[in-house]
Amino acid sequence: MKKSIQNAIQKNGNKPFPVFIFFVALLFATNFAIAQNKFSITFRPGLNFPIKDLGNANLKTGFGFEGTVGYKVLPHLNAYVGWGWNHFKADESFAGPDMDYEETGYSLGLHFIHPIENSKLSYMIGAGAIYNHIEIENSNGDLIADSGHGWGWRGEAGLDVPIANRLHLIPAIRYQSLTRDFTIGDGSTNADLNYVSFGVGVSWSF
Repeated sequence: MKKSIQNAIQKNGNKPFPVFIFFVALLFATNFAIAQNKFSITFRPGLNFPIKDLGNANLKTGFGFEGTVGYKVLPHLNAYVGWGWNHFKADESFAGPDMDYEETGYSLGLHFIHPIENSKLSYMIGAGAIYNHIEIENSNGDLIADSGHGWGWRGEAGLDVPIANRLHLIPAIRYQSLTRDFTIGDGSTNADLNYVSFGVGVSWSF
C-alpha cells in the first residue's frame, strides 16, 4: 500500500494542473501579511462505502485520506484546496479478477461553519469539485488502465469540535461522485464511482 501511495503522489506531482495552482495562489496571496488564524491545514482519513458498481465491478468498502489547505474568506465561510487518495478492491470486474482501484487527484470547494447556539460545537456544510482520475492495478501492482483526470463533485456535512487552541476535530459524512471512461484492449467502459465516506478530520488554524 505504501508503494501505491508513493506512486500516486509521484504521478500526480508530475502533471501540471493550472486551475489547482491558480486557486492555491489566490488563497495565499490575499492579505497574507495581516491574516491571523485565517488559514487552516486539515488531514482527513476516512472509510468509503460504494453505493453502486463501478461498471460491473462490485467494489468493496474502501479507505483513503485527504489533505487540504483552507482560507477564511468570510467569518463563517472557508475556501479550500487539497489532494486525496482513495483505494478500493474488487474480486471480479470488467478489467479482470482481483483488481485494485485507486482514485487520486485534486479538490476545491467551500465550507460553511456556524456555531450551534449554547454550545461550543459548530455545524459544517460543504460543497465542492474534484479533478480526479482512477487507476486500475492488478495484484502485482501493474497498471492495467488509467481513466485520465476529469471533473466530479462532492457534498458533505458534519460537526466542528474544538479540542485545543487552534486545534479542531471535524467528523463528517461526504458524498462523492466521479464519472470516467476506461479503455482496455479494444473495448471502452463508462463507469461511475459514487460513494459515501465517513471520516474525522484534524484541523489546525494559524
